Amino acid sequence: MAERPDYYKVLGVGRNATDEEIKKAYRKLARKYHPDRNPGDKQAEEHFKEISQAHDVLADAEKRKEYDRGGMFGGLGGAAGFDPSQFSGGFSGGLGDIFSNLFGGAAAQGPRSGRVGGQRPPQARGSDLETEVSLSFDQAVHGTQVSLSVPTSKPCPTCNGSGARPGTSPKVCPVCHGRGVEAQSQGIFSINQPCSNCKGSGTVIEHPCPTCEGTGAQRSVRRLRVNIPAGVRDGSRIKLAGKGDPGVRGVPPGDLYVITRVSDSPIFKRSGENLEVEVPLTIPEAIRGAVVEVPTLNGTKRLRVAPGTRHGTVQRLRGEGPPRLGGKGNGDLRYRFVIDVPASLSAEQSEAVDRLSQVMNGDPRAKLFPQGAGRAGGEG
Repeated sequence: MAERPDYYKVLGVGRNATDEEIKKAYRKLARKYHPDRNPGDKQAEEHFKEISQAHDVLADAEKRKEYDRGGMFGGLGGAAGFDPSQFSGGFSGGLGDIFSNLFGGAAAQGPRSGRVGGQRPPQARGSDLETEVSLSFDQAVHGTQVSLSVPTSKPCPTCNGSGARPGTSPKVCPVCHGRGVEAQSQGIFSINQPCSNCKGSGTVIEHPCPTCEGTGAQRSVRRLRVNIPAGVRDGSRIKLAGKGDPGVRGVPPGDLYVITRVSDSPIFKRSGENLEVEVPLTIPEAIRGAVVEVPTLNGTKRLRVAPGTRHGTVQRLRGEGPPRLGGKGNGDLRYRFVIDVPASLSAEQSEAVDRLSQVMNGDPRAKLFPQGAGRAGGEG
């Protein structure tokens, strides 16, 4: 006679485990051994059925009492093995909620219903495609139109995309009856998966088209003119709905994503939605102030530099930066002033600096030391 299974050991809990501990242990093991996560692994599938049996017994107070008294040998109701057909459609005691939390979507219905959440999967569509386009900095800022050649497919001209030999037509799949899905039993519940016979299309080709061999499509190159909106950055993704691969047998096409690759500007640097320009100032300009000419995206402008401008000071022109994607105005232009200090001086320049240092009163580092504190001599 077969040995009585130890459901507590199967779930890895003690005999005094609470309902919550049993529920938590089942969730962990179900997530690990579910067949969807272990395709083709028969051992994982058997273990999944085993933990499902254990949970069904231990999560039900009456079944657990009978099991603890030594009943329910070999499974449920004294049967030598677990038989899901003994149970009615809906789950009791919250197992449906557990399954929903683990794998998403609505709670699973029982094996007799043949559905998960009662929903049919969305209609299949063609694959999304992706291509890259190289742009100059000016093209990215102002927008442009580019030509693209995208490898894709097109409906077969012989069968007009049906996949069937001319004079014939696809037939309703006898396995899924046109639904495109079939229910597979997993322990005490069933899961909808794409039909293994028609691959989810709902139809089968008895007489394939000789040109496309039943796929309904031929490989080709699509040539497009694409409008690049103003303000794109390096790595921006532009979605062209319905311009992807049409797929097979006339299913709706996927989308095309155009990835922009933008070359650097020698003048403007991206900073989020804004642009930044480094503007050199001479020492006299920084001290006395000045009016300097600076570049913009549409020409030049004159900026007033205040007297005593410090190195790194930023002046901003609001709304004169690159367009924001989505039509939300423009970013800013930021001008960062940097004082240009010569690496070496001529004799005349050195003499001028000496005269300047004599007339510039005060010690700029005096504030670094407390009043009256001694200052060490010598060089550090």
